[in-house]
Amino acid sequence: MAQAAMTQEERLLFLINYLQNEDREWKKIPVPRESTGRKNLLRSLMNLRPPRSVSKEFLEVQDAYLQEELAQKGIVSLDGLPQIRPGIYLWQGDITRLSADAIVNAANSALLGCFLPCHGCIDNAIHSAAGVELRLECARIMETQKREKQQTKEPVGKAKITEAYNLPCCHVIHTVGPIIRGAVTGQDCDQLSNCYRSCLELAAISQLKSIAFCCISTGEFHFPNEKAAEIAVQTVLDYQRKNKNGLEVIFNVFKDKDYEIYQDLLG
Repeated sequence: MAQAAMTQEERLLFLINYLQNEDREWKKIPVPRESTGRKNLLRSLMNLRPPRSVSKEFLEVQDAYLQEELAQKGIVSLDGLPQIRPGIYLWQGDITRLSADAIVNAANSALLGCFLPCHGCIDNAIHSAAGVELRLECARIMETQKREKQQTKEPVGKAKITEAYNLPCCHVIHTVGPIIRGAVTGQDCDQLSNCYRSCLELAAISQLKSIAFCCISTGEFHFPNEKAAEIAVQTVLDYQRKNKNGLEVIFNVFKDKDYEIYQDLLG
């Protein structure tokens, strides 16, 4: 059946069946009867799937499915956001809906996305909404880095850029923030600032006009929210003061407390 003629539910079942046939253990998982359970199963299988080749038919059906899911969520345009300062926006919501030139992914050091099924981290959300091609491109980047620089892990504070695939943005910029295990050190602060600076510099080199930052290193990496926000805002303001390239910045937050923190810092 051509994917254009398939219903969304038919696409969902096709994708689940394809992925389950890749792994004998996955074939044992019963397919839920209700749509929400099926969507969670598909996301789980995509999260677990290693970066390996996939058929053209799968990608066509996956892309049609994810594009329909995005249409139902709704795309958020930069034009519809109020500026909180010249060249700076603050928006609370799902970053996978933003149509900025780039969104920033708070990645882990493997740079392959989150492999925990339906995990709540932003890395998982971005890869799930983009589709399996994003993990494949990240794997190619890491293979090249391993071959050319003998680096098997992405260094903290650097940035890499990829296509966005089924996301409404044009690119994803991946950066690995510091993990906090105890008191925050000066090095932790410098590394977090480097994350923001590296992303901004890479966006400028790539001739992008807008970039949306998530709250890097907070959440799973345990950087205190207020301190992280202070570093984010200061780094961006310093960059914009020194570089008059018109690069617009969106601070994207999900939690109410982060929105209040950024509003206080920028307002």
